Amino acid sequence: MNHAGNRPTTMKLHLLLISLAACVSLRAQEVNSATQNWNLHAQVTEAVQGDPGFSAKYSGPNSLKSKGEVQETFTSDLFAGARLWKGGEIYADALMWQGYGLSHTEGIEAFPNGDAFKLGTTIPHFMFAHLFIRGTLGLGGKRESVPDGPLTLAGKQDISRLTFTLGRFTPMDIFDHNVYAQDPHTQFMNWAMNTNLAWDFPSDSVGYTTGIAVELNQPKWTLRSGFFQVPFTKNGFTADDQAFLWPHEGSNGSFLRSWGTMAEFERRYDANAHPGAIRLLAWLNEGHMIRYREATLILEANGPGADLSAARAYRYKNGFGLNWEQKLASNVGVFSRLGWTDGQEEGWMYTDANWTASFGMSINGAAWRRTDDSFGLAFVTTGASNSAQKYLEAGGTDIIDGDSKLTYGSEMVMEAYYNLPIWKAIHATMDYELVNHPAFNRDRGPVSVFGIRFHWQF
Repeated sequence: MNHAGNRPTTMKLHLLLISLAACVSLRAQEVNSATQNWNLHAQVTEAVQGDPGFSAKYSGPNSLKSKGEVQETFTSDLFAGARLWKGGEIYADALMWQGYGLSHTEGIEAFPNGDAFKLGTTIPHFMFAHLFIRGTLGLGGKRESVPDGPLTLAGKQDISRLTFTLGRFTPMDIFDHNVYAQDPHTQFMNWAMNTNLAWDFPSDSVGYTTGIAVELNQPKWTLRSGFFQVPFTKNGFTADDQAFLWPHEGSNGSFLRSWGTMAEFERRYDANAHPGAIRLLAWLNEGHMIRYREATLILEANGPGADLSAARAYRYKNGFGLNWEQKLASNVGVFSRLGWTDGQEEGWMYTDANWTASFGMSINGAAWRRTDDSFGLAFVTTGASNSAQKYLEAGGTDIIDGDSKLTYGSEMVMEAYYNLPIWKAIHATMDYELVNHPAFNRDRGPVSVFGIRFHWQF
């Protein structure tokens, strides 16, 4: 387990600021209960995960350690929002994180911990994860209430509206939402349950970037589109991280050649008075990526570890996604995500998956007279394209996978969690995940991952 010598002092300072903010926020909510002009929110999450070891015929540079291990992650956010003008708002989020995922977040595509950023840290790191302006233009007609939240101010707005978001945030704030599988702090811990694993979405290695999103909302449907900066280096930090991240990292690439864009159409409906929604997503990225076919030829001629720069060029990568949610009863909902990408270029920002399919359910504890409890069960299977398989067989490595060689099999993960309050606003979650064919390899695993998560927010 990784700990930093100055961690207790750093955590105490951050928690003190959060506690002070909580007092101020409660007073702000009392004064501005109908329409907030400003607010403050915070969250703290500690997650510990471990596996007892598993069978592996061989291991490589990006393999999950087969002897077993325990790792820990800690994240805390302090959110602030303010109303600038009618329909105009600004939001900021100071994020602190520390720790590592299992094997430095390598060796499992559907990774078990959504807070295990792909570049972990022994000492605390800080960044402005969010710093953006939102402008909303009402189009008239019926109005709806907006709840108070970390990235929303309580008030009223037109249901028919046009919304612009500009600045630093994550595409996941706007796209691919699902009420039953969205937040790794309170719902499923595995990041494949909370996002479309095949979507190599624009972000730095922590999940944030700079961009713009536009949303047209109507009573039964919403159309969204976005354009975002992507890092110049694989699984790296973006140019704006040189200002928003401490310690500073990031690189300047060609902005017009390093970008990601996406569009999503959401249709909401009622099935026997039970709400549901279906979302269709399409995306296109450009980056300085290798093409698997060309890189494989180099590896076959020169062996693993060969220089692959000759296979690297500015290339396009595209894909599609489907996101579905359906309430079945007052306390039960189900969800599913499907994703596909062309599978000819390397993973650049998120994972190396070329296709994915997930299905799960969420049950509120009111069914057994515990309204603050929740239970979730989900399954996800993920695969690699033929080109990606040949690349891995030749000894190639990607963001997360690369076992020196490969006996291919689609990765399959099952997750079950139980979330319950243990004291006031503090919740604990017990989590179990079973991973078969980790990183697409039938010669490794299965792996049992046990976890516990503590979460507090206001």
